[in-house]
Amino acid sequence: NIKYFEHSLFKLIGIDEKPKDVSAEEAKILTTNKSVMRTYNYQKAYISFMFRLYDDSKDYAEKHLNCIGNTWPNLFAAHAFQAFHMGLISFWVARNSREQGWYERGERNKLALKKW
Repeated sequence: NIKYFEHSLFKLIGIDEKPKDVSAEEAKILTTNKSVMRTYNYQKAYISFMFRLYDDSKDYAEKHLNCIGNTWPNLFAAHAFQAFHMGLISFWVARNSREQGWYERGERNKLALKKW
């Protein structure tokens, strides 16, 4: 999973290079493990948001939000940060798309932060 964070770091410094040594087993984990998918999609949504890539932000945010109900929150501090950033992304998408569902997602993330 660290290789995908490495890709995000490369992107932040201006190199759009994907990890070359991702094994078949690692790729399988990414597609079958909901906790890993949640973290991966969060990271991609956050990086896309930072670069103001609207379509990518929306796509990865939707994928991340679809994984939330299927994972156990075992990293509470990390999930609080994720709720904060996903709230920002949700409100940003809502302002650009005018879709009510994104406003509701943003509100749910605000409520989740109050729980932390």
